[in-house]
Amino acid sequence: MLLAIPFPVIDPVLVEIGPLAIRWYALAYIAGIVLGWQLARRLVALRPVAATPEQIDDFVTWVTLGIILGGRLGYVLFYRPGHYLWNPLEILAVWQGGMSFHGGAAGVIIAIVLFARRHGLDMLTLADRTTAVVPIGLFFGRVANFINGELWGRVSDVPWAMAFPHAGPEPRHPSQLYQAGLEGLALFALLMALVFNPTIRARRGFVSGAFLAGYGAARLVGELFRQPDAHLGFLFAGATMGQLLSVPMVVVGAWLMMRARPAREAVA
Repeated sequence: MLLAIPFPVIDPVLVEIGPLAIRWYALAYIAGIVLGWQLARRLVALRPVAATPEQIDDFVTWVTLGIILGGRLGYVLFYRPGHYLWNPLEILAVWQGGMSFHGGAAGVIIAIVLFARRHGLDMLTLADRTTAVVPIGLFFGRVANFINGELWGRVSDVPWAMAFPHAGPEPRHPSQLYQAGLEGLALFALLMALVFNPTIRARRGFVSGAFLAGYGAARLVGELFRQPDAHLGFLFAGATMGQLLSVPMVVVGAWLMMRARPAREAVA
């Protein structure tokens, strides 16, 4: 019988007033978007200038839609296409949960492309400043996963293993916290070091590539400790869906970094 640290049960609902419930998961999205927005306003002003702070105020709406629509559709297509094919109205039931980071990332990429074209901005430079702040939301999202007691890890005998309320009595890796550290804190520190380096910042697409490759690598590692979705299990060569979707990110990210060239505007 393996020993497990008791799970620190926290009510997923922070405040409930009548039919209105404010959940930690919703606050994670709000905190990630607001803090990322404020940091992005500063980053875009660095040379070479990517956009004006006022344009970022407008852009945050585009990004929010990309995250929500892309995240939901990504979950539908990548994780449960058969279920939603027979229950299409449930696609709209976002309050029941079900968001995909990879789908949200695709939504944000589309938002960047469309917004840059509409305002005559350099797409790669805008992408560099946008992706640099994404780990903020990833960190809060993984912490919210932990609070909700969802997306738990695999059975383990490590001293810090926990028994999650809905995962049975076996002690498991608190993989949500591993991913918060890798995808959130570590990736954020890396991207900040890159984006505040004038030489690196001048190489259009390098920071974006570092984000894609860095997230992909962090997800590949994190999934080694996370229990696969019950309805999917292990897929090709024993990989999880999260790992399979992350491999292209590493490849594209590495390609972007290798081809990155300085912008024409001088860096100061």
